[in-house]
Amino acid sequence: MESLKYFELRPSAGGSFSYGWRKMFEKSFLPLLVAVILVGLLSGPAAGFKGDWHSDDFIGPALFLLPLALFGLAYGVLFMPIIKYGEKKLFLNAMRDEEADLKVMFEGFKKQYLNIVLANLIVIALTMIGFFMLIIPGIIVACRLAFVPYLVMDKELDAMKAIEKSWQMTRGHGWTIFGMAILSFFIAIAGLIVFFVGIIFSIMWIHAAFATLYASVAGEVEDENPIPILGVNEVEE
Repeated sequence: MESLKYFELRPSAGGSFSYGWRKMFEKSFLPLLVAVILVGLLSGPAAGFKGDWHSDDFIGPALFLLPLALFGLAYGVLFMPIIKYGEKKLFLNAMRDEEADLKVMFEGFKKQYLNIVLANLIVIALTMIGFFMLIIPGIIVACRLAFVPYLVMDKELDAMKAIEKSWQMTRGHGWTIFGMAILSFFIAIAGLIVFFVGIIFSIMWIHAAFATLYASVAGEVEDENPIPILGVNEVEE
């Protein structure tokens, strides 16, 4: 006879990182690893187009690099957000013990494409405006909109509704998200120090932790209490 043992997880930094660490080494480890590597490789073409010119001869190089700069901009705005939003959904599925199929990373091209692009641009714009207002408002905005990608992919909300919902869901959890962001920085540094390749596992852990936090907060919002949505373990009796 089989019974289900539900795992309850309250939204917290320590709980999210602890649970995320355990789950990422279970049945979904390989697809999560491939996803992080793939995003890292695909992010290359979108980088390196900032342009730091100090020469008086600006027009010639600018005209030569303009097509590349436009390609990089289009790639970074119209392609990479879809892959990154899909990556977050993949990690969310893994944390929920759902199938972690790499095809999830590309689902945004078939559905929610426009919402992903718009949501990404609006979040970037709001965060930048916040940082121009003496930095602290930018940090607040970034923390309060941390759930936007999950809401677009998980709940299939449009861009503005996802932003509004994220702002509501993160009320009371801002410090937790900020603390996780600070901790993520040190985890990434540690990953770089450990044979450099450790950064891959650091990124996996960070993604897993934030996906866990979203899932636990979503459980509170839906049920008014922490609900056991984050793990269903079958126990043989």
